[in-house]
Amino acid sequence: MTMINAYDPANAGHLSVQQREMIARRRRLLGPAYRLFYTEPVHVVRGKGVWLYDPEGRAYLDVYNNVASVGHCHPHVLEALCRQARTLNTHTRYLHDSALDYAERLLGHFPSEFGHVMFTCTGSEANDLAFRVAKAHAGGTGFIVTHYAYHGVTNAVAEMSPSLGSSMRLGDHVRTVPAPDAYRNSGQDVGALFARHVQCAIDDMRANGIKPAGLIVDTIFSSDGVFTDPPGFLAEAVAVMHKAGGVFIADEVQPGFGRTGGQMWGFQRHGIVPDIVTLGKPMGNGHPIAGMVARPEILAEFGQNLRYFNTFGGNPVSVAVGMAVLDVIENENLIDNAAAVGARLSDGLEELAKTHAMIGDIRAAGLFVGVELVSNPRTREPATDETARVVNGLRARRILISAAGPAANVLKIRPPLVFSNDNADLFLTALDEVLREVAGR
Repeated sequence: MTMINAYDPANAGHLSVQQREMIARRRRLLGPAYRLFYTEPVHVVRGKGVWLYDPEGRAYLDVYNNVASVGHCHPHVLEALCRQARTLNTHTRYLHDSALDYAERLLGHFPSEFGHVMFTCTGSEANDLAFRVAKAHAGGTGFIVTHYAYHGVTNAVAEMSPSLGSSMRLGDHVRTVPAPDAYRNSGQDVGALFARHVQCAIDDMRANGIKPAGLIVDTIFSSDGVFTDPPGFLAEAVAVMHKAGGVFIADEVQPGFGRTGGQMWGFQRHGIVPDIVTLGKPMGNGHPIAGMVARPEILAEFGQNLRYFNTFGGNPVSVAVGMAVLDVIENENLIDNAAAVGARLSDGLEELAKTHAMIGDIRAAGLFVGVELVSNPRTREPATDETARVVNGLRARRILISAAGPAANVLKIRPPLVFSNDNADLFLTALDEVLREVAGR
């Protein structure tokens, strides 16, 4: 598998002495497993809105960071955090209204079939909990994920995250299926094709004595390369899993909280109601809060036989931050903004595709966009090296994005939800320049 947008220490000769010393210190203190972005890593010291700033005060346009969903250092979110931190922070074994108020408000953004939310600190924990709940409900152990999925870093979900690399051995209970790629399967019913792959995985499980427990997908298929259309293509695969006795888990860590525009959750584009939904990064705008939302009947078996406790999951400071993020999404109309600015971004990319043959496909839902770059439009050969040059060319212009997909040839574009039309135009102008540069024009 191709390393995606990773700094290579072997090519450190062009870095300043200070940069090399900082990278060496990082490796000495944090160990060898961490990775850095870009040929020349970015050193940031503060953020505001859609901008990040380096020690010299130079501004970088953040077109990638969905963690700071409502913008870096949003004042309303910061005020809520500080106010609650000055008052109380404790765990959920004491009674306090804040967790209940937030749970009630959050559930109000879900279909009526959902009745419970359980709080965690990270999306990995949320997916790990969903894994346990699904097994308890279905009475099975088998899980289906896409070929290049990412669902977290606990042992259970790392074994369901093939994008972690070839050295990450998947669990014997895990089966992978191709992502629903309408670009490379043009002319086919992508939903029916995806459902057939899920059925084949179920059949293989049963042939090996494994009872299916669930299908889990990131509803934007971010790591696989961003697959958005046609809306509704997930429904048939979900029905196949239900027929086999398993559950459907919608991983909304990346597409959730209005990012796809027009709706709060990625699964809503498909006209389905999952059994379990997992939430993460954007929930706290960078503060570590996450959660699992479930139908009551799905959670009943787990809750009857096992207790759950997470010291910091649902603490008063975290839920105050979560509440403030919902305030901002609602009061600043960020779901509508994601749809409107996302459309401007997509239209601009379509215009660029008319003059840049390297752009093979554009896949977008609101402010989550994948642009697949190919070296040959006819054969659709992935332009892996060129994509790395585009990402680093933008970084040189102080515009930050990354790449996705098994061949690392899909530009991954997902700015904070406060991204404006002017921000989009600035990005499109820079991308046009970099594509011309990479193509030698």
